[in-house]
Amino acid sequence: MTFDISNLRIGVIGLGYVGLPLAVEFGKRYPTVGFDVKAERVAELEAGHDSTLEASSEELRGAKQLSYTTRPEALTDCNFYIVTVPTPIGDSNRPLLTPLRKASETLAGIIKKGDVIVYESTVYPGATEEFCVPIVESGSGLRMN
Repeated sequence: MTFDISNLRIGVIGLGYVGLPLAVEFGKRYPTVGFDVKAERVAELEAGHDSTLEASSEELRGAKQLSYTTRPEALTDCNFYIVTVPTPIGDSNRPLLTPLRKASETLAGIIKKGDVIVYESTVYPGATEEFCVPIVESGSGLRMN
């Protein structure tokens, strides 16, 4: 299967210090939807302000093809997803995978055959195959490769 970059529609899941700069750069050239579960984060970005200072107001304005949302259904037209959610470390020095699980569940409900998912979150070796893929496959009915 080939992927036609001329029809690229990007969804960035998580608009923190990794996701926002990616979304901004992609949004300068491709239709891009930035998704975050925090409504206040989306509101500030829509207003042209980034409280984390990862992107200036000018950079946000320059991403003409970027929109922001808290609604998973706004991602349904995307065909290339980048997951950039945090993976904090818990009290026992083990990664807390709840944000990754929720992102995978969200994607499972919207992906289509031929879509691409990239996990950019920092995880232990094998986490994508052992943790994320089964969630996406189970929820979507699709098989990942």
